[in-house]
Amino acid sequence: MTIINIIESCLQREVIYKKRRHALHGDRLSLDISNSIYDTCEGIINESHEVKDYDTYKSSLMRVLSINNPITKQEFIDKNKDEIIEDTFDKCYKNYQVKSKSIAKQAYPVIKDVFDKQGATYENIVIPFTDGLKTLQVVTNLEDAVKSEGNNIAESIEKSVTLAIIDNIWKDHLREMDDLKQSVQNAQYEQKDPLLIYKFESFNLFKELILKINKEIVSFLLKSGLPSNSEQIKEEKNSDYQSNLETSRPENNVSNSQNKKEVQKTQPVRVEQKTNRNDPCPCGSGKKFKKCHGK
Repeated sequence: MTIINIIESCLQREVIYKKRRHALHGDRLSLDISNSIYDTCEGIINESHEVKDYDTYKSSLMRVLSINNPITKQEFIDKNKDEIIEDTFDKCYKNYQVKSKSIAKQAYPVIKDVFDKQGATYENIVIPFTDGLKTLQVVTNLEDAVKSEGNNIAESIEKSVTLAIIDNIWKDHLREMDDLKQSVQNAQYEQKDPLLIYKFESFNLFKELILKINKEIVSFLLKSGLPSNSEQIKEEKNSDYQSNLETSRPENNVSNSQNKKEVQKTQPVRVEQKTNRNDPCPCGSGKKFKKCHGK
């Protein structure tokens, strides 16, 4: 049983780590996002098309993908499932491309202003994006953002949200796998094969994991945008996605006046100051930056 546990765990880790590497290094990231959108569309249609539930199809598109239905009710009934998946994917992917360009156009004037005034001082710029419930702090290179007129922001968002969501959901999955190991031990008392049950249940859990990762990544990408002033109050201690993805949950002991002060202090973008090579390293080692993390 222990050897099987190790093999299953290693196989699952390799799939997840490969997905993380694509996001971390940019390898195949755009293709992964496209596949995630397709898989999410397919999942929505699988749930509704077999029973010809057009209303569920429509509501799921709006709730998960934030798009209107691309086909009529009669088309939903007449077309086969593959055709509906393709129609839905095309509408969703085009909407995402338009959204990415809109975000670049909206953020570029602020980025350009920071670069013109403080480009010699700051290397990176941090831009918040929110879907109304969670906020992601996206770090992108200031000079690259100006050169691309903000078009590199979409890639930075994809990278940040993919890493944050994978890490968050993977931790939950590991806890579920530990619970599964404990539960299958009892199968032998019921004259069942614990190994067979473990392999079957772990496979189902992993399938659900991949679907959940794809769905959350796609949902955030399609719903998120630059926050309005009223959405900028964020409590880091209530984070669902650690330091990367923060959740907005107002505390009971925070007064309205305190909230207003926080809104006034919050800026739509912030920048990270460069560390000179002869300055002390920010890690606290006591060494000069060029001798430590600046190598």
